[in-house]
Amino acid sequence: MLASMQAPPRLPLMFFLLVALYAAGGAYSSFLLDGPGEVALFWPASGVALAGVVRFGLRWALFVPLGGLLVHLLFDPVSMVFLPYSLASNFIGVLVGGWLVLRQPRQAPLTVMFGLRALLGGVVMALLSASIGAFGLLQAGEVTLDVLPAAGLRWFLGDLLGVASVAPAMMIALSHNDPRMPRADRAGYAPETEHLLWNISITASFLLMAWAGSSGGHYALGLVALPLGVLVWSAIRFPPLHTAVAIAITMLLIAGMAGLGLAGYPAPEATRDALNLLAFLIVVAVLPMILAFAMHQQRVTAATLTYRANIDPLTGLANRNAFEEKVRAELANPSALPMALAYLDLDHFKLINDTASHVAGDAVIRGVAGIIEAHRHRDDLLARTGGDEFALLLRNCSPMVAEDRARALLRAIEGYRCGWDGQMLASTASVGLVAFLPGQAEYAQLLSQADAACFTAKEQGGNRVCQASLDGGEMLDRTSAMRWVVRIREALEHHAMELHCQSIVPLRDNGDRGRHFEVLVRLRDPRSGQLMMPSEFMPAAERFNLVTRIDREVIGLTLAWLEANPVAAASVSTCCINLSGDALIDEGFIGFVAERLRRSSFPGERLCFEVTETSAVRDLARAQRFITEMRALGCRFALDDFGTGFCSFNYVRALDVDYFKIDGSFVRDMDSSPLAEAVVRSINEIAHVLDKRSIAEHTESERDRQALIALGVDYAQGFGIDRPMPIADYFAKPFPGLMP
Repeated sequence: MLASMQAPPRLPLMFFLLVALYAAGGAYSSFLLDGPGEVALFWPASGVALAGVVRFGLRWALFVPLGGLLVHLLFDPVSMVFLPYSLASNFIGVLVGGWLVLRQPRQAPLTVMFGLRALLGGVVMALLSASIGAFGLLQAGEVTLDVLPAAGLRWFLGDLLGVASVAPAMMIALSHNDPRMPRADRAGYAPETEHLLWNISITASFLLMAWAGSSGGHYALGLVALPLGVLVWSAIRFPPLHTAVAIAITMLLIAGMAGLGLAGYPAPEATRDALNLLAFLIVVAVLPMILAFAMHQQRVTAATLTYRANIDPLTGLANRNAFEEKVRAELANPSALPMALAYLDLDHFKLINDTASHVAGDAVIRGVAGIIEAHRHRDDLLARTGGDEFALLLRNCSPMVAEDRARALLRAIEGYRCGWDGQMLASTASVGLVAFLPGQAEYAQLLSQADAACFTAKEQGGNRVCQASLDGGEMLDRTSAMRWVVRIREALEHHAMELHCQSIVPLRDNGDRGRHFEVLVRLRDPRSGQLMMPSEFMPAAERFNLVTRIDREVIGLTLAWLEANPVAAASVSTCCINLSGDALIDEGFIGFVAERLRRSSFPGERLCFEVTETSAVRDLARAQRFITEMRALGCRFALDDFGTGFCSFNYVRALDVDYFKIDGSFVRDMDSSPLAEAVVRSINEIAHVLDKRSIAEHTESERDRQALIALGVDYAQGFGIDRPMPIADYFAKPFPGLMP
C-alpha cells in the first residue's frame, strides 16, 4: 500500500502546492514568535513535510528546504549564519523520519500500526531537526549555552505537535482518491444529522474555551477537555479524515490562543509552561487519531467479512445467501408489480472442466457472469448461486416478457466464446422461469419451482427456457422427486434400506436343493418409519443417478447379513441381487464387488446378479465385458425381464448369462393370450438350446404353475409360491423346495 503512496503524481503542480503549504505552516508559526532567537511554540510545517514525503517518496523532500526558504524570506527573516542550519534541520529530519515510515512498504495505512510507525518517524524527525536547529541557534549567537537544552526541547515538542496534528490530515487527504486505500462501508459511520450535532458541539466547545479564558482563572485552559471529548466522539463515529481535520483545526486554534494570548489566555512565558502546554496538546492530538485508526480498522475488517459473506469471489456477483435475503425483502414488499424468478444452469459444463481444466471453467463462468450482468435490467437482482448456476429476479415483468428476456439471454450466452490455450470455449444454458406476484408464494417455493423448470429444460435438450406455474403438475412431480432424493440419501446414510426375500423354486427335479431366492429392497423412511416399495423411490433414484449407490448398499447389506448368520448362509444355493443399468458402466463397481467378496465368508459362486434386458442391450459390448469380469469372481448372471423386446433374441448368443427370467407380463397373460403363451414357450426353448435355465416371474396361481410345468420351464417365482418377506423371517421358515 505504501509503495503506491511513494509513486509521484502525474502533475508537478502538486510539488509546488506542497511548497506553498509548507510555507503557510511556517508563516503561521512566525506569528507565535516574540523576537529573534525565539523558538516557535508550534511548527505545523513539520506535519506537511512528513506527510508529503510519506505520500510521494523521499525524492520529493526537496520541497521542504524550498518552503523553509520562502518562510525565512517572507515571514521570519534570520541571520545568514542560522539560515543553513534551519533549512538543513528540517530537510535532514524529514529524510530520516520519512525513511523510517517507508522502510516497510507492506504496512497498510489507516491502521494503528501505521499510525504508531508514522508517530515514531515524527519523533525521530523532530529530534534530529531540534538537534541541528538548536546547534544552529548557538552558532548564530541567538541563544546561550545555558538555555540551549530548553530551546532544543521546545523545538522538538513544537515539531512533534506539528506532526501529530497536521500530518494525519495531510496523509489521508493526499491519498483519499487512491483506489487501493482500505475503506469501510459508509453505512457504518454516523448519519448526516449526527454530523450536524457534532459541528454544533465542536463549535460550542471552542466558544466555551474562549469565554472561560476571557473571564479569567488559572484553570481556563483545562476546558480543552471539551474539544478533546468531541474529538473522541469523532474518532468513534466518523471517518479518519474527519477526525484528522478536526484535530488539525483544534490544535491550530488552541496553539494560536495560547501562543498569542488571545481570548484571555496568557502566552506561556516560562519554559516549563510552554513545555507542559506542548506535551498536553500532543497527547490531545495523538489519542483521538489512534482511536480513529483503530475504529476504521475495525470497520474495514467488518466490511471485508460482510463482503466475503455476501459476494461470490469468482464473479463479484451476490452469492446465494445475499440473493435470498434481497428476494425475501422484495417478497415482503406490498407492491403489486409482477415479477419472475429465473434459475440458469450451464449445459454440460463438466465437459469444460474435464477437458480444458477447472481454471478454464472459472474463466468461462466469469465470462458468462459478465454476459448476464450486461443483459440484466438496472432493477434486476443477479447472483451466482452455485458452481455454474445463476439466479435472476426480474422486476416489473409479465410472464411473456420474462420468457422473451430469458431467451435473449440464452442467445447471448450461446454466442459467447472464451479463448483459452489456443481453443475457443463455449457453452449454452438452460433457464427455469416462474412468474409471480409479491405475496403469492414463499421464496423456497419459488426457487424450488424455478429449479425444477430448469431441470426440465435440461432434460429436453438444454439451451431453452422452461416456464413453470406455481401449481404446475410437472414441476410438482420434479419437486417431489427431489424430495425423494433427500429421503433416499438419508436412508443410505443411516443404512435404512431393508432386505426382503422371495423364493425361486424348481418346477422339476434338477438337483438344486438349497435356497434359491431373490433379494428385494425396501426403504424405511427415517422420519416416519413407513416402509416404501421400490416403485415409489426408484424412479427418483434413477433420475438423479443414485441407483448405483443403492446397488452397493444392497450388496453390502446382503453379504453382511449372511456373514452374521452362517447357518442360514450354508443353506443358500443361489442368492439373486438386481443390478441397475448404471452399474454396468460404473468403472469402480467391479472393484467394489471384488473387494467386498475378498473380505466375505460367503462365496461369490452363490451370487447371481440380475440385469435387465434393456440395460444389457444398450451397450452390448460393455455389458459382456462386465459379465466376463464378474464371472471371474465366480458370480453368475440372469437376464431379467426377458422378452419385453422381440429383437432381444438377436443378442442372446452374445450375453453369457445363466438364467433367462421371463417377463411376468407374459406369464400373467398365458391363460387369456395365445401370444403370451407362445412367447413363454419360445423363450424357454431358446434358453434350453443355449444351455441356459428359465425362470418364470409373477407365478400367481396353481394354474400358472401347472402351465409352466407343461411348457418345461425350469423355475417359478411369484405370489403363487410365496410372498416377499424380511430376510430374517424368510430364513426362519422352511424353503418351499421342489414344487410337485
